[in-house]
Amino acid sequence: ASMAMDSDADGELTTPLRFVDKMLTNYFNVGFIHMLYPNAMILHVIREPLDTIFSSFKHDFPSDRLAYTCNPEVLAELYNTYRDTMDHWEDVLPGRILHVRYEDMVHDTDGIARAIIQATGLPWYDSVLDFHSKKQYVNTFSTTQVRKKVYTDSIKSWQNYNEHLQPLMRLLGDRVAHNQGTVLPGYKKASHDEL
Repeated sequence: ASMAMDSDADGELTTPLRFVDKMLTNYFNVGFIHMLYPNAMILHVIREPLDTIFSSFKHDFPSDRLAYTCNPEVLAELYNTYRDTMDHWEDVLPGRILHVRYEDMVHDTDGIARAIIQATGLPWYDSVLDFHSKKQYVNTFSTTQVRKKVYTDSIKSWQNYNEHLQPLMRLLGDRVAHNQGTVLPGYKKASHDEL
């Protein structure tokens, strides 16, 4: 979890007013988060299913923790479990989760970022869009990606391997596509002409 510590008038650190936890498996915890933090923003970023799975599969993650990423059958099962779980939360907590399409975020980073910041009630700072130039320590497998500007190279990258991914596509069945769009207060999807 990332926490922005607040300071009181004497400069003493106080309990944070907001924090971010982007753990990939937080979809299991939506109900728990909702009960503990009823006013929390629950933000769900949705990416094209085959891009999501292929991204995990193509990277050489440490085998001691992420060995499953080299097994398409396990990745398909995990993806289907994720979708089942998110469908459940949508059924029992309708409207509680805000959805952001990864592809919208990549093509309209400014618009999505502004809508998210507005939804949190925080003030907007242009430096939000300069995340790639920050010098803070980043502890993630995607450290090199965090140091780059937003790029579109990963969108539909699985298509270069379409023939080889047919078994995975069969495992996903009708979940080979995900049609959930961005649902975020204040966000109006820009047309490609506006971008």
